[in-house]
Amino acid sequence: MDKKKLLFIFNPHSGKGQIRMQLVSIVDTFVKNGYEVTIYPTQEKEDAVHKVEEQAEEYDLVVCSGGDGTLDEVVTGMMRCDGIVPIGYIPAGSTNDFAQSLKIPKNMLRAAEIAVSGRQFPCDVGVFNEDNFVYIAAFGLFTDVSYMTNQKLKNIFGHVAYILESAKRLYDIPSYYLEVEVNGETIRDEFIYGMITNSVSVGGMKNMTGNNVKLDDGEFEVTLIRMPQNPIQLNEILSNLVMPKDIETPYIYTYKTDHIRLKCEDYVPWTLDGEFGGDHKEVEIYNHCRRITFMVE
Repeated sequence: MDKKKLLFIFNPHSGKGQIRMQLVSIVDTFVKNGYEVTIYPTQEKEDAVHKVEEQAEEYDLVVCSGGDGTLDEVVTGMMRCDGIVPIGYIPAGSTNDFAQSLKIPKNMLRAAEIAVSGRQFPCDVGVFNEDNFVYIAAFGLFTDVSYMTNQKLKNIFGHVAYILESAKRLYDIPSYYLEVEVNGETIRDEFIYGMITNSVSVGGMKNMTGNNVKLDDGEFEVTLIRMPQNPIQLNEILSNLVMPKDIETPYIYTYKTDHIRLKCEDYVPWTLDGEFGGDHKEVEIYNHCRRITFMVE
């Protein structure tokens, strides 16, 4: 009887490079669970996309290890080859928001065990114009922090690096005048931040995306923050984000939807799963319900 085949893709630079200390034990876990393993360390940006797109069909399971950006690349590659192979995920980045949503533990050996012996969970995936994202598409305040922050700094300080980078931005808040079409409604307003999410946490912080978040319900959680007119309004916005209240605030629009379109006369820089997603004047986002299968506990 032929052994099952597993493709293991990992980013050797994610987090503090801790994968190097665990690599032998991780591969041993795969083999003990009956897999013949092919190991591939990524060499450059979008390397994982091409590897999965070209070779995923030859395997029974694809497991990746890295940060949210590495996972995003693997999912993008899987979408391009019709998403027929389950994905296991061993988080090794600084934040790992999506791993928290899937309840995948930080312990790499435990995550490896789940990747090969867990249950299959069909999960929603976002379509962003011609691109894909796993758990967040965002613009505005702080959204470029994750891909602008120096990788060495992220490895050393983790969350502190993000906070330091964010603190430098508060003195000059950019805003965008947008026309937003969502759930049959059109709104026009000036925004400092927007996120379309399928995650229970963003930037390592839970509760920011709302209550009762489900990753397989075919809907995104949308949060759009209006431009504050004074420091008091900004303080109310920030407090509502970090500690959501049941009462509504006039400064934040929230929706659940499977489709949203945003237009701006100027180019707006976007981030997709913590990586730069390009500058766009018009964006259309769809939810592909239960499109990719992940291995979970």
